[in-house]
Amino acid sequence: LEGGNTQLVGFEPNPVLHQRLVAEAAPHEVYLPLAVGDGNTHTLNICHAPGMTSLLKPNFEVLQRFHGFPQWAQIVEQMEIDTVRLDDVPQTEGADFLQMDVQGFELTVLQHATQRLSDILVVQTEVEFLPMYIGQPLFSEIELFLRSHGFVLHRLKTVSRMIAPMMIHNDPQMGLSQDLWADAIFVRDFTKLQLLSDQQLLKMARLMHDLYGAYDLVMYVLIEYDNRAKTDYAARYTHAFTSPQAKYLDA
Repeated sequence: LEGGNTQLVGFEPNPVLHQRLVAEAAPHEVYLPLAVGDGNTHTLNICHAPGMTSLLKPNFEVLQRFHGFPQWAQIVEQMEIDTVRLDDVPQTEGADFLQMDVQGFELTVLQHATQRLSDILVVQTEVEFLPMYIGQPLFSEIELFLRSHGFVLHRLKTVSRMIAPMMIHNDPQMGLSQDLWADAIFVRDFTKLQLLSDQQLLKMARLMHDLYGAYDLVMYVLIEYDNRAKTDYAARYTHAFTSPQAKYLDA
């Protein structure tokens, strides 16, 4: 976020990567050497491609249909790892924004973060549309869970891959017709803004402006705030789009 009194709390259980993050951290950043989950011990499956490492095992029945994944998902090492519940991490108390990419373990993390979700205004999480890991909950299950906690889907940033054997330009990462996963952004249900405090309205507006350029949603939220506080934030925000110096729509 641009300016403000923002604190970032991150998690990295890999000791080498954690030390690197700590060494490069800005003053407002805190990185904990922990793995987020359900508070139990799990087997971490370290894959050939680090981005596929997960507490779940790769689902080769699905992955073999796509180029590259049968090699990238090969398990090269396994290790036991303790996890923590977000609800039990004091540094996350009062969080407004949650971003996750935990390779198929997202629903488990959310199920053990219900106290934190009562404060959180925006969630960005990776979701899959096909089970790339064995026993992995898919997008529909995550959407239903978050909807039951007062969130609605705002947008999807999808990633597609080409179904084998077709390949173009010899590029295994080129997409075509099959969406495999996405970054899903969920926000507090904007049809029920009466459930949010004045401060939450302003925080939600700031998050959606700075992180996603969701200018229409920001204006909608600011109108609700103005109606309560008798301010003119929405009008001033509108002026930002109509003034000669306006740059927002080109962002």
